[in-house]
Formats: sequence, C-alpha cells, structure tokens
Amino acid sequence: MTESQSIYADIGGREAVEAVVSDFYDRVFDDPLLEPYFEGVDREALYAHQVQFVSAVAGGPVSYEGADMRTAHEGMGITAEAFGRVATYLGEALRENGVAEGDVEAILEEVGALEPDVVGR
Repeated sequence: MTESQSIYADIGGREAVEAVVSDFYDRVFDDPLLEPYFEGVDREALYAHQVQFVSAVAGGPVSYEGADMRTAHEGMGITAEAFGRVATYLGEALRENGVAEGDVEAILEEVGALEPDVVGR
C-alpha cells in the first residue's frame, strides 16, 4: 500500500471523502469571490467530479474521469487569490472532518501542484 493509498483508508474512504466534499462546497458556494466561477454549473456533476478527484489524490481505488485540470479550467480566468481560497476551504473541510494534519498537508501539496494548470487559464 502506498502512502497516498493509506491516506484514503485513513480518512475513512468514500463516505469520508463525500463528507469533506460536501463541507468544501458549502464553503465555496458561500464565498462571494468564488460565486461567479460557479454560475450555471451543474453542481451535482461538479460534486461527483470532486469526489473522484479527492479520492484519486488521496490514493483511493477511484480514477478521476474528468478533463485534465488545464482543459477543465480553460477560459475561466481563475486568479491566484481564488485558487488559494479554494485550497484553504479544502484544508478546512478536511480538518473539520477529522483528517490528520499530515494527510491534509499531503493532499494540499498535490492540489497546490495543479495551480499552474488552473490559474490564469
């Protein structure tokens, strides 16, 4: 078992990931800075993709089937501030759902590596 696979298991698998994603989007959708990025977006599909994404990043037995990050965010004009806020909310959601700090840091490191593919597209 790799380190990231143990993260998925450590945080409680799919049920825990779904709780984190739900909490995460409660924060994101409540933020006036981020709201414009989600206008007209199918929130159910977004939620499903995010569950896949977080599961895959945490090493779970789930493959992320969405578009690559660059393609998925093309034309959105996401700023570094917006990206940072989303990462902050993910960290808060992970922590508030009982994910150990080392696992939170590992997941956020993976997410942070995607910034060049997301910001300014």
